Amino acid sequence: MPELPEVETIIRDLRPVLAGRTITGVRQSKRKLRRPWKPAWNEQVIGASIEGLRRRGKWILIDLTFDPPPSPLPTGRGSKDTEGSKTSLLSASASDSPLPAGRGVGGGGLPALRVHLGMTGQFTVVSATEPEPDHLHIVFSLEDKELRLRDQRRFGSAEYFADRTALEDTMNAELGPEPFNIDPEYFREVVRGTSRNLKAILLDQKIVAGVGNIYADEACFRAKLHPGRKGKTLKPEECDRLREAIEATLTRAIESRGSTIRDYVGGSGLRGGFQNEFAVYSRTDEPCPECSTAIKCTRFAGRASHYCPECQRISPRRTQSTRRKSTTKRHRRAS
Repeated sequence: MPELPEVETIIRDLRPVLAGRTITGVRQSKRKLRRPWKPAWNEQVIGASIEGLRRRGKWILIDLTFDPPPSPLPTGRGSKDTEGSKTSLLSASASDSPLPAGRGVGGGGLPALRVHLGMTGQFTVVSATEPEPDHLHIVFSLEDKELRLRDQRRFGSAEYFADRTALEDTMNAELGPEPFNIDPEYFREVVRGTSRNLKAILLDQKIVAGVGNIYADEACFRAKLHPGRKGKTLKPEECDRLREAIEATLTRAIESRGSTIRDYVGGSGLRGGFQNEFAVYSRTDEPCPECSTAIKCTRFAGRASHYCPECQRISPRRTQSTRRKSTTKRHRRAS
Protein backbone atom coordinates (compact mmCIF):
# COMPACT_ATOMS: atom_id res chain seq x y z
CA MET A 1 0.00 0.00 0.00
CA PRO A 2 1.43 3.42 -0.91
CA GLU A 3 2.30 5.25 2.30
CA LEU A 4 3.29 8.84 2.96
CA PRO A 5 6.66 8.81 1.09
CA GLU A 6 5.07 7.30 -2.01
CA VAL A 7 2.18 9.78 -2.00
CA GLU A 8 4.54 12.70 -1.42
CA THR A 9 6.70 11.55 -4.34
CA ILE A 10 3.69 11.33 -6.63
CA ILE A 11 2.62 14.86 -5.69
CA ARG A 12 6.09 16.26 -6.26
CA ASP A 13 6.19 14.59 -9.68
CA LEU A 14 2.75 15.80 -10.72
CA ARG A 15 2.73 19.32 -9.27
CA PRO A 16 4.93 21.08 -11.88
CA VAL A 17 3.25 19.20 -14.74
CA LEU A 18 -0.37 19.77 -13.70
CA ALA A 19 -0.36 23.28 -12.21
CA GLY A 20 -2.38 25.58 -14.46
CA ARG A 21 -3.78 22.87 -16.71
CA THR A 22 -7.51 22.70 -17.46
CA ILE A 23 -9.60 19.54 -17.20
CA THR A 24 -11.31 19.12 -20.55
CA GLY A 25 -12.96 15.74 -20.03
CA VAL A 26 -13.44 12.75 -17.74
CA ARG A 27 -13.66 9.04 -18.60
CA GLN A 28 -14.29 6.17 -16.23
CA SER A 29 -14.47 2.39 -16.45
CA LYS A 30 -17.54 0.35 -15.64
CA ARG A 31 -15.82 -1.36 -12.72
CA LYS A 32 -16.28 0.62 -9.52
CA LEU A 33 -13.57 1.66 -7.10
CA ARG A 34 -13.94 1.47 -3.32
CA ARG A 35 -15.55 4.92 -3.38
CA PRO A 36 -17.16 5.17 -6.84
CA TRP A 37 -16.71 8.26 -8.98
CA LYS A 38 -20.16 9.76 -9.58
CA PRO A 39 -20.99 10.67 -13.21
CA ALA A 40 -22.65 13.86 -11.94
CA TRP A 41 -19.19 15.07 -10.90
CA ASN A 42 -18.02 15.20 -14.52
CA GLU A 43 -19.78 18.48 -15.28
CA GLN A 44 -18.46 19.92 -12.02
CA VAL A 45 -14.79 19.40 -12.92
CA ILE A 46 -14.79 19.92 -16.70
CA GLY A 47 -13.50 23.41 -17.34
CA ALA A 48 -11.78 23.67 -13.97
CA SER A 49 -8.09 24.55 -13.73
CA ILE A 50 -5.70 22.74 -11.42
CA GLU A 51 -4.50 25.28 -8.91
CA GLY A 52 -2.21 23.02 -6.90
CA LEU A 53 -1.63 19.64 -5.26
CA ARG A 54 -1.30 18.88 -1.56
CA ARG A 55 -0.99 15.85 0.67
CA ARG A 56 -2.79 15.00 3.91
CA GLY A 57 -1.57 11.74 5.40
CA LYS A 58 -1.84 9.20 2.57
CA TRP A 59 -4.39 11.29 0.61
CA ILE A 60 -3.76 13.40 -2.50
CA LEU A 61 -5.69 16.68 -2.60
CA ILE A 62 -6.02 18.52 -5.92
CA ASP A 63 -7.24 22.10 -5.56
CA LEU A 64 -9.39 23.33 -8.45
CA THR A 65 -10.37 26.81 -9.55
CA PHE A 66 -12.37 28.38 -12.37
CA ASP A 67 -11.43 31.29 -14.62
CA PRO A 68 -13.67 34.31 -14.00
CA PRO A 69 -16.11 35.27 -16.78
CA PRO A 70 -15.14 38.18 -19.07
CA SER A 71 -15.67 41.57 -17.47
CA PRO A 72 -18.65 43.49 -18.95
CA LEU A 73 -17.86 46.41 -21.23
CA PRO A 74 -18.33 49.89 -19.76
CA THR A 75 -21.46 51.61 -21.06
CA GLY A 76 -20.89 53.40 -24.33
CA ARG A 77 -17.40 52.01 -24.92
CA GLY A 78 -18.13 49.98 -28.06
CA SER A 79 -19.43 46.52 -28.80
CA LYS A 80 -16.34 44.37 -29.35
CA ASP A 81 -15.77 41.44 -27.00
CA THR A 82 -12.82 41.60 -24.66
CA GLU A 83 -11.10 38.72 -22.94
CA GLY A 84 -11.22 38.48 -19.17
CA SER A 85 -7.93 38.01 -17.40
CA LYS A 86 -7.13 34.56 -16.03
CA THR A 87 -6.65 33.86 -12.36
CA SER A 88 -3.09 33.49 -11.14
CA LEU A 89 -1.75 29.92 -10.92
CA LEU A 90 0.92 28.20 -8.91
CA SER A 91 4.31 28.18 -10.58
CA ALA A 92 6.35 25.06 -11.17
CA SER A 93 8.62 26.15 -8.34
CA ALA A 94 5.88 24.99 -5.96
CA SER A 95 7.30 21.49 -6.41
CA ASP A 96 10.07 22.56 -4.04
CA SER A 97 7.66 23.53 -1.27
CA PRO A 98 8.56 22.11 2.17
CA LEU A 99 6.83 19.17 3.75
CA PRO A 100 3.63 20.10 5.59
CA ALA A 101 4.39 20.62 9.24
CA GLY A 102 0.85 20.74 10.58
CA ARG A 103 -2.65 20.44 9.28
CA GLY A 104 -2.46 22.42 6.07
CA VAL A 105 -4.49 25.36 4.80
CA GLY A 106 -7.45 25.45 2.46
CA GLY A 107 -9.58 27.85 0.47
CA GLY A 108 -13.24 28.31 1.29
CA GLY A 109 -15.83 27.98 -1.44
CA LEU A 110 -13.45 26.41 -3.95
CA PRO A 111 -13.63 22.76 -5.07
CA ALA A 112 -11.08 19.98 -4.75
CA LEU A 113 -10.47 16.38 -5.73
CA ARG A 114 -9.44 13.80 -3.14
CA VAL A 115 -7.56 10.72 -4.32
CA HIS A 116 -6.47 7.63 -2.40
CA LEU A 117 -4.32 4.94 -3.99
CA GLY A 118 -5.57 2.02 -1.93
CA MET A 119 -3.16 -0.92 -2.16
CA THR A 120 -2.17 -0.98 -5.83
CA GLY A 121 -3.10 2.45 -7.19
CA GLN A 122 -0.99 4.35 -9.71
CA PHE A 123 -1.61 8.04 -10.44
CA THR A 124 0.40 9.25 -13.42
CA VAL A 125 0.30 11.90 -16.13
CA VAL A 126 1.06 10.73 -19.68
CA SER A 127 0.62 11.82 -23.27
CA ALA A 128 -2.97 11.58 -24.48
CA THR A 129 -1.75 9.36 -27.32
CA GLU A 130 -0.20 6.73 -25.03
CA PRO A 131 -2.08 3.38 -25.18
CA GLU A 132 -4.32 2.70 -22.22
CA PRO A 133 -3.10 0.02 -19.78
CA ASP A 134 -5.31 -2.57 -18.13
CA HIS A 135 -7.04 -1.79 -14.82
CA LEU A 136 -7.48 1.86 -15.83
CA HIS A 137 -10.46 3.33 -13.96
CA ILE A 138 -10.50 7.15 -14.21
CA VAL A 139 -8.95 9.47 -16.79
CA PHE A 140 -8.91 13.26 -16.54
CA SER A 141 -8.22 14.75 -19.96
CA LEU A 142 -5.85 17.74 -19.94
CA GLU A 143 -5.78 18.73 -23.62
CA ASP A 144 -2.60 16.99 -24.90
CA LYS A 145 -2.07 14.98 -21.68
CA GLU A 146 -4.07 12.69 -19.41
CA LEU A 147 -4.06 12.17 -15.65
CA ARG A 148 -4.76 8.46 -15.15
CA LEU A 149 -5.78 6.47 -12.08
CA ARG A 150 -4.94 2.79 -12.50
CA ASP A 151 -5.75 0.31 -9.73
CA GLN A 152 -5.62 -3.44 -10.12
CA ARG A 153 -7.30 -4.30 -6.82
CA ARG A 154 -9.72 -1.32 -6.89
CA PHE A 155 -9.25 -0.26 -3.25
CA GLY A 156 -8.38 3.28 -4.37
CA SER A 157 -10.76 6.16 -4.97
CA ALA A 158 -11.23 9.60 -6.50
CA GLU A 159 -13.88 12.01 -5.21
CA TYR A 160 -15.08 15.55 -5.89
CA PHE A 161 -15.79 18.04 -3.10
CA ALA A 162 -17.42 21.42 -3.73
CA ASP A 163 -15.77 23.09 -0.73
CA ARG A 164 -12.15 22.28 0.03
CA THR A 165 -12.27 23.92 3.45
CA ALA A 166 -15.16 21.72 4.54
CA LEU A 167 -13.24 18.72 3.19
CA GLU A 168 -10.17 19.68 5.17
CA ASP A 169 -12.19 20.15 8.35
CA THR A 170 -13.57 16.64 7.91
CA MET A 171 -10.12 15.17 7.33
CA ASN A 172 -8.64 16.99 10.32
CA ALA A 173 -11.32 15.42 12.49
CA GLU A 174 -10.31 11.96 11.22
CA LEU A 175 -6.53 12.30 11.04
CA GLY A 176 -3.80 13.17 13.50
CA PRO A 177 -0.98 15.64 12.83
CA GLU A 178 1.55 15.17 10.06
CA PRO A 179 4.67 13.25 11.21
CA PHE A 180 7.00 16.21 10.70
CA ASN A 181 7.74 18.54 13.61
CA ILE A 182 5.30 16.75 15.91
CA ASP A 183 4.90 18.42 19.27
CA PRO A 184 7.06 16.30 21.63
CA GLU A 185 4.69 16.63 24.57
CA TYR A 186 1.72 15.54 22.44
CA PHE A 187 3.59 12.47 21.21
CA ARG A 188 4.74 11.43 24.68
CA GLU A 189 1.19 11.77 25.98
CA VAL A 190 -0.52 9.69 23.27
CA VAL A 191 2.14 6.95 23.32
CA ARG A 192 2.50 6.59 27.08
CA GLY A 193 -1.24 6.93 27.65
CA THR A 194 -2.18 3.59 26.08
CA SER A 195 -1.55 -0.10 26.66
CA ARG A 196 -1.53 -0.80 22.92
CA ASN A 197 1.72 -1.93 21.32
CA LEU A 198 3.89 0.43 19.30
CA LYS A 199 2.91 -1.09 15.97
CA ALA A 200 -0.77 -0.43 16.65
CA ILE A 201 0.00 3.11 17.80
CA LEU A 202 1.99 3.99 14.68
CA LEU A 203 -0.63 2.54 12.35
CA ASP A 204 -3.40 4.57 14.00
CA GLN A 205 -3.95 7.49 11.60
CA LYS A 206 -5.69 9.46 14.35
CA ILE A 207 -2.41 9.64 16.26
CA VAL A 208 -0.01 10.36 13.40
CA ALA A 209 -1.13 10.60 9.76
CA GLY A 210 0.69 8.83 6.96
CA VAL A 211 2.69 6.05 8.65
CA GLY A 212 1.97 2.52 7.39
CA ASN A 213 3.33 -0.97 7.84
CA ILE A 214 6.68 -0.50 6.10
CA TYR A 215 7.75 2.68 7.81
CA ALA A 216 6.42 1.66 11.22
CA ASP A 217 8.80 -1.32 11.16
CA GLU A 218 11.71 0.76 9.90
CA ALA A 219 11.12 3.56 12.41
CA CYS A 220 10.96 1.12 15.33
CA PHE A 221 14.26 -0.38 14.24
CA ARG A 222 15.89 3.03 13.91
CA ALA A 223 14.67 3.87 17.43
CA LYS A 224 15.78 0.42 18.72
CA LEU A 225 12.31 -0.26 20.12
CA HIS A 226 10.40 -3.53 19.84
CA PRO A 227 7.13 -3.08 17.87
CA GLY A 228 5.34 -5.25 20.44
CA ARG A 229 6.17 -3.05 23.42
CA LYS A 230 3.23 -1.40 25.11
CA GLY A 231 3.18 2.35 24.81
CA LYS A 232 2.74 2.86 28.53
CA THR A 233 6.08 1.13 29.21
CA LEU A 234 8.11 3.72 27.26
CA LYS A 235 10.15 6.33 29.04
CA PRO A 236 9.84 9.94 27.83
CA GLU A 237 13.27 9.76 26.18
CA GLU A 238 12.22 6.60 24.33
CA CYS A 239 9.15 8.41 23.01
CA ASP A 240 11.40 11.20 21.78
CA ARG A 241 13.66 8.67 20.11
CA LEU A 242 10.72 7.08 18.32
CA ARG A 243 9.32 10.44 17.21
CA GLU A 244 12.67 11.44 15.76
CA ALA A 245 13.05 8.03 14.08
CA ILE A 246 9.67 8.38 12.37
CA GLU A 247 10.60 11.73 10.85
CA ALA A 248 14.09 10.62 9.85
CA THR A 249 12.82 7.40 8.25
CA LEU A 250 10.10 9.13 6.25
CA THR A 251 12.42 11.93 5.15
CA ARG A 252 14.99 9.45 3.87
CA ALA A 253 12.29 7.43 2.09
CA ILE A 254 11.03 10.56 0.32
CA GLU A 255 14.57 11.33 -0.80
CA SER A 256 14.63 7.82 -2.33
CA ARG A 257 11.22 8.31 -4.04
CA GLY A 258 9.48 5.83 -1.75
CA SER A 259 9.51 2.03 -1.87
CA THR A 260 8.49 -0.13 -4.82
CA ILE A 261 7.44 -3.57 -3.60
CA ARG A 262 5.11 -4.55 -6.45
CA ASP A 263 3.03 -1.92 -8.22
CA TYR A 264 4.11 1.48 -6.95
CA VAL A 265 5.52 4.07 -9.33
CA GLY A 266 5.76 7.84 -8.89
CA GLY A 267 3.70 10.35 -10.81
CA SER A 268 6.25 10.28 -13.63
CA GLY A 269 6.17 6.48 -13.83
CA LEU A 270 9.56 5.98 -12.12
CA ARG A 271 10.00 3.35 -9.42
CA GLY A 272 11.06 4.03 -5.84
CA GLY A 273 14.41 3.07 -4.34
CA PHE A 274 14.00 2.92 -0.54
CA GLN A 275 13.28 -0.83 -0.72
CA ASN A 276 17.02 -1.24 -1.27
CA GLU A 277 17.64 0.33 2.15
CA PHE A 278 15.24 -1.73 4.28
CA ALA A 279 16.85 -2.66 7.59
CA VAL A 280 14.13 -5.08 8.74
CA TYR A 281 10.96 -4.88 6.62
CA SER A 282 10.47 -7.98 4.46
CA ARG A 283 13.86 -9.35 5.56
CA THR A 284 12.75 -12.31 7.70
CA ASP A 285 15.69 -14.59 8.64
CA GLU A 286 18.18 -12.27 6.97
CA PRO A 287 20.99 -10.79 9.13
CA CYS A 288 20.42 -7.54 11.01
CA PRO A 289 22.51 -4.79 9.40
CA GLU A 290 23.92 -3.84 12.81
CA CYS A 291 24.41 -7.07 14.80
CA SER A 292 23.88 -9.86 12.21
CA THR A 293 21.13 -11.51 14.30
CA ALA A 294 18.42 -13.05 12.13
CA ILE A 295 15.44 -10.73 11.59
CA LYS A 296 12.19 -12.05 13.05
CA CYS A 297 8.60 -11.57 11.87
CA THR A 298 5.63 -11.59 14.25
CA ARG A 299 2.10 -10.27 13.87
CA PHE A 300 1.26 -7.17 15.89
CA ALA A 301 -1.95 -5.17 15.36
CA GLY A 302 -2.90 -7.79 12.76
CA ARG A 303 0.10 -6.92 10.56
CA ALA A 304 3.37 -8.71 9.86
CA SER A 305 6.01 -6.89 11.91
CA HIS A 306 9.73 -7.23 11.30
CA TYR A 307 12.37 -6.56 13.96
CA CYS A 308 15.76 -7.58 15.29
CA PRO A 309 15.32 -9.57 18.54
CA GLU A 310 18.75 -8.41 19.75
CA CYS A 311 18.69 -4.69 18.85
CA GLN A 312 14.98 -4.34 19.70
CA ARG A 313 14.44 -6.31 22.88
CA ILE A 314 10.87 -6.52 24.17
CA SER A 315 12.22 -5.57 27.63
CA PRO A 316 15.38 -3.62 28.46
CA ARG A 317 18.58 -5.64 28.85
CA ARG A 318 19.23 -6.43 32.51
CA THR A 319 22.58 -5.26 33.78
CA GLN A 320 24.71 -7.27 36.20
CA SER A 321 23.79 -4.94 39.10
CA THR A 322 20.09 -5.32 38.27
CA ARG A 323 20.40 -9.11 38.29
CA ARG A 324 22.26 -8.96 41.62
CA LYS A 325 19.47 -6.85 43.19
CA SER A 326 16.82 -9.25 41.87
CA THR A 327 18.69 -12.24 43.33
CA THR A 328 19.00 -10.48 46.71
CA LYS A 329 15.24 -9.81 46.82
CA ARG A 330 14.48 -13.48 46.09
CA HIS A 331 16.80 -14.60 48.89
CA ARG A 332 15.11 -12.22 51.34
CA ARG A 333 11.65 -13.55 50.42
CA ALA A 334 12.87 -17.13 50.81
CA SER A 335 14.26 -16.45 54.26
